[in-house]
Amino acid sequence: MSFMDFFSQINNINASQLQAFIDSNREGGFTLLDVRQPTEYENARIPGSKLIPLPALNDRLSELDPQTPIIAY
Repeated sequence: MSFMDFFSQINNINASQLQAFIDSNREGGFTLLDVRQPTEYENARIPGSKLIPLPALNDRLSELDPQTPIIAY
């Protein structure tokens, strides 16, 4: 299974829509997935996000719960 099989595509959301989603959902009810590089993650990240750099995503899919909504950025 590739990561493309793992995710269903939705329309892009902006920062305000993301904040509204976070505010309206309980902590742990979704995963914020940061697919940038570690240096980018260290410089600026959304609190509570999980770092899995895009080149490693296919090998690390087991770290994600397919039943939980995932917001990747």
